[in-house]
Amino acid sequence: MANSWRTERWDSLRLLTPNWLSRLPGHAYDGPDPDGYMSAGEVADFIDQYAESSRAPVRTGTAVSSITATESGYRVVTTQGELLCRALVLASGAANRPVVPAIADALPPEVVQVTPFGYRSPGDLPDGGVMVVGASATGVQLAAELSRSGRRVMLSTGEHVRLPRVYRGRDVLWWMNASGIWDQELHEIDDLDRARRLPSPQLVGTPERATLDLNALTALDVSVVGRLSTIRDGRALFSGGLRNALGLADLKMNRLLDTFDSWAVAAGVDNDVSPSERFGPTAAPQRPRLDLDLRSGEIATVVWATGFRPDYDWLGVPVLDGKGRLRHDGGVTECPGLYALGLPVLRKRKSTFIHGAEDDACAVVAHLAAHLDGRIT
Repeated sequence: MANSWRTERWDSLRLLTPNWLSRLPGHAYDGPDPDGYMSAGEVADFIDQYAESSRAPVRTGTAVSSITATESGYRVVTTQGELLCRALVLASGAANRPVVPAIADALPPEVVQVTPFGYRSPGDLPDGGVMVVGASATGVQLAAELSRSGRRVMLSTGEHVRLPRVYRGRDVLWWMNASGIWDQELHEIDDLDRARRLPSPQLVGTPERATLDLNALTALDVSVVGRLSTIRDGRALFSGGLRNALGLADLKMNRLLDTFDSWAVAAGVDNDVSPSERFGPTAAPQRPRLDLDLRSGEIATVVWATGFRPDYDWLGVPVLDGKGRLRHDGGVTECPGLYALGLPVLRKRKSTFIHGAEDDACAVVAHLAAHLDGRIT
């Protein structure tokens, strides 16, 4: 169980969500550090404990090789034989494969390329500088770790979500949870497709509850450059819009903090937390670098922290769009009896996180039960 948490995570990774927020139906964190952040191994153990306590009939060591439709439901072919079912829930996750842009093919052969699935620690990389492409949670965490190890690090930054780790004395995710933002449902979100594609916020889970934004990385001597736009004749070319990207992230962060402040007043908790605060703007380089000779030896490794996508190669049911994404309405696909869980903003903003699974599951199972009873066809 929890194979990806055991085999596809770097050594220092911890959850972005505090332990008190990590919960599944009837199962919550009960350890000594509720304000801490689970390591990948601890997440795997947490899921093991949930399977044991719920007595779910989990089949471990069983890989699904194909799913096809039948007259009465679906055929699931696995390494341990076939299963036939009237209804099926796809809960394989949204981060099965790292996304690597097509321009990766233009990198000089002497530059090593890795993704977060292949990275474990700085010592695994060849000597020399590292360019991390992507400034979401994964990108900033790896850039910080590599810089602290003594590497020269460059971070290529496009659109990103800046957040403080702690706001007014509380974890910023406490605010997301308490203020109701995470409970926003599909019909309340103006641009659902965009919400589902937003990069993860620039957060890291540490005992110090430290903020890890671009200012923090600059203080670690990480060189921040614009979005990697192309690679031509061995040269990486970066967008000139870095300053705009930084300003937009600052603007959105401050709007969110304004929302928190307004909620605190309306909910009557304004005096129960620290005073309102604001954070300095992200400092842009005076002369942002616009290109890099990849054959100069300055960069020995490129880490593609450019997102993840689901893997549906085994799904032989016509429910994918032209980009390979599952078509669904709140987890209900157009094929009767076929459902999904564990996708970003499935039914609410919190769907992305472990604690968001319960509400999604309740709604999906209600629809599934109605389908099996013949009330929905």
